[in-house]
Amino acid sequence: MKATAGIVRLVLGLAVIFALVSTSASSSSVSAGDVKALVSGNNAFAFDLYSVVSSRDGNLFISPYSISSALAMTYAGARGNTAAQMADALHYDLAPEQLHESFSALSRLFNSGGKTYRLSVANALWSQMGLSFLPEYISMAEKHYDAGLKEVDFVYRTEEARSAINRWVEDKTEGKIIDLIGPGVLDPLTRLVLTNAIYFKGQWEQQFRPEQTEEAAFYLSSGKQAIVPFMHQIGTFKYAETGSTQVLELPYSGNELAMTVLLPKPDSSLAELEAAIRTDGIEAILETLSPTRVDVSIPRFKFEAELSLSGYLQQLGMIDAFDDNIADFSGISDTFLYITHVLHKAFIEVNEEGTEAAAATAVVVGTKSIRLDLPKVFMADRPFVFLIRDVRTGSILFMGRMADPLSQ
Repeated sequence: MKATAGIVRLVLGLAVIFALVSTSASSSSVSAGDVKALVSGNNAFAFDLYSVVSSRDGNLFISPYSISSALAMTYAGARGNTAAQMADALHYDLAPEQLHESFSALSRLFNSGGKTYRLSVANALWSQMGLSFLPEYISMAEKHYDAGLKEVDFVYRTEEARSAINRWVEDKTEGKIIDLIGPGVLDPLTRLVLTNAIYFKGQWEQQFRPEQTEEAAFYLSSGKQAIVPFMHQIGTFKYAETGSTQVLELPYSGNELAMTVLLPKPDSSLAELEAAIRTDGIEAILETLSPTRVDVSIPRFKFEAELSLSGYLQQLGMIDAFDDNIADFSGISDTFLYITHVLHKAFIEVNEEGTEAAAATAVVVGTKSIRLDLPKVFMADRPFVFLIRDVRTGSILFMGRMADPLSQ
């Protein structure tokens, strides 16, 4: 018979992006092969997740890295079929110890900072005071995720606990993610909340001049038009195209992070692009990017996105973790635990200076050579897909769809 039922919830919040930076991902105890395998798996998960959430209408923005990182802390305590399903759905292809060490190496890289940008990742564990967790689990979280244990009272001071967690998230995301965990998410049966926050801010390597920004029509998928401000410049950027898609990489200052924009050609559609997105296909396209003179016009935009991920993760095969009869998180505590919600909140703003982005995930457990010919024209006046990548490792930190620049 199972013990008192527990809950696991995940909430992700994301903000704005302004520049990309450089750092070296080195670790004395982690092989480059392991980190590469983790990045490959995380990116595969990013496209798998995008493929299911893209069924939603409108703008879309997620931080697959934040989601994967928070769930990795949960996975560390999963056992049996629950662990097997999570590993398969999340593309955790390394042995557990190598997986967690590789996440730690990536986190150290992202947190190493630079002079031209800010990129940081933070984790924390919030536990019910007095509850006993397996010491090896707490040790793992502290060692690999720098997730210090913070005791709160979910039973009698639920709202205070929620406020404390939300304040932490707001602080770690420079005020971009507010109220990550909404009212009613936590309750007296909550036993553990695992939070991950990622924040990035920087400037474009080649900034857009505000005086060149002009209003023009953006053609929505519905056939309607929206008059929005378009940023414009002609420069040399990494560029490629297939029969149906134009791909442009806009580097952030430092040339270590970049926004990659995938724009369907006029005779194609966003739906066709999204249906064709696969990790291998994207990687193949990225390998063909080459310095090209491009006439760039992209809309200025800012929006917030919020969605529940529980059902989408189950579509990807992560079933048992949400089942209150068979979930197995016995590597966390002797108390029976299962996941009830995985919530995601995100915000992004792109302007002439650059981008700023922040994301936060909380798992709640309870019981990119100038040519002389004419430049390529990249007019993003229709819905497109975009990625924000760490070009040093290839990690997809953020991913989204711009469907309507006027929708916030």
